[in-house]
Amino acid sequence: MNIDIALISKQGDRASNQDQTGELIGQRSACFLVCDGVAGFPGGEVAAKLARNTILNRFNADRHLNAQSIRGFIGEANQVICRAQNETAEYSRMGTTLVGLFIDRDYELAWWVHAGDSRLYQFRRGCLREVTADHSLIQQMRDAGHSTEGINSNLLYYALGMSEEVSGVTYSDVASIEDGDAFLLCTDGFWNGVTARQMEQSLQMVNTPDEWLTLMRQIIAGQPDDKQDNYSALAVWIGSPPDITLLHSLAGTAEFIPFRT
Repeated sequence: MNIDIALISKQGDRASNQDQTGELIGQRSACFLVCDGVAGFPGGEVAAKLARNTILNRFNADRHLNAQSIRGFIGEANQVICRAQNETAEYSRMGTTLVGLFIDRDYELAWWVHAGDSRLYQFRRGCLREVTADHSLIQQMRDAGHSTEGINSNLLYYALGMSEEVSGVTYSDVASIEDGDAFLLCTDGFWNGVTARQMEQSLQMVNTPDEWLTLMRQIIAGQPDDKQDNYSALAVWIGSPPDITLLHSLAGTAEFIPFRT
């Protein structure tokens, strides 16, 4: 299974970039991470770095994956952050969002996990297939059918470091992956500037994951907002998404093309 990746991380107009990205690709498995330090309290960038480093250090890319080991990685990352909170008073309330994608290359299986409002998008044959649900107040209100007008979209009800328990983390079921699947892991600064439809459209126009991220970065840069948040994104391509997308598009239009005899 061939895996191609690209990543982007921009500071925007913030004083610092609290995002952290990481990846590890081995013969049997692969791990991809995006973390975003929670704003409002000192140490967000520290928490993000601790989470990323803990998981990557524990991850063994030469072994097959299982759901229990992934839960162990996340639990340990949360414990490391909580210990650091207790050791440094200034960082006593630091935390980080996290979204992680784990792939078993031999069995062509994937798991993903997230805490907070960093997201994972999955595309198959060029179309959006699945997206994580944010651990935010505004998402809770949407799910309950309430109006979200005037609600601060940055209010989270769960992130790593908020509790010694990790019961708030969301884990996916194991999912099969196919040649041509594309994944996008990103922080809220990224998905706030690019709609899911724009992600689809740009994916169908490019030949590499670098080109995909470049197109979406141009969309963000063209917005009138003069206070751009820092943002990060990691694109993961399985096999050749452009080829699979083209074949799917041709198959879908074949019924409209008259045959001549």
